[in-house]
Amino acid sequence: MNPWLLSISIAYLLGSIPFGYLLVKIFRKQDIRAMGSGNIGATNVARSGAKGLGIVTLLLDCGKAFLAVKIAQHIAPGNYDLAVVAAVAAILGHVFPIWLGFRGGKGVASALGVFLALTPAAAACTFAVFLVVVIFTRYVSLASIIGSATFPLFGLYFVHPHTSIVIDGFFFIPLLIIVKHRENIRRLANGSEGRFGKKKVVA
Repeated sequence: MNPWLLSISIAYLLGSIPFGYLLVKIFRKQDIRAMGSGNIGATNVARSGAKGLGIVTLLLDCGKAFLAVKIAQHIAPGNYDLAVVAAVAAILGHVFPIWLGFRGGKGVASALGVFLALTPAAAACTFAVFLVVVIFTRYVSLASIIGSATFPLFGLYFVHPHTSIVIDGFFFIPLLIIVKHRENIRRLANGSEGRFGKKKVVA
């Protein structure tokens, strides 16, 4: 089979596994989509009262995306463009999972997974930015937005050569994450966004 078609298909299907939805359904017999913000990601899972499941969701969402890229790298060693396309496919799978009517998460944990697989140094820098923003503002959403926005800068610094696919992929993933946070951006603008550690928050 064509390595591009195979890698993209595997990456999308891996990315689309809705771990947050499955964990809450299995262990709490509830639908996470009917709780909090309705998002299937780790933040909403944790804020629904299942902090342990939230951590597991974070790790699994990160891991599935990391694995998707690593599989692509195994199928076509040295083809960095294909690895980047697989990364995009994994994120699209998480955000638009076929199993849940194409309504998924915001892609932050999965983005960390693909960033780690593509360029660990850039991923570490991006995560550091995320932590700094969370520590000083306690806004997870703001940290996700700012951290994502900085990834292209770090990624293009550490990764060479800069093919059009690499550049497009490095900008597309953060842009998608920012777009998925548009409601959070509105709440940040009007001062109603919840801070980390507060009970009345919307993920």
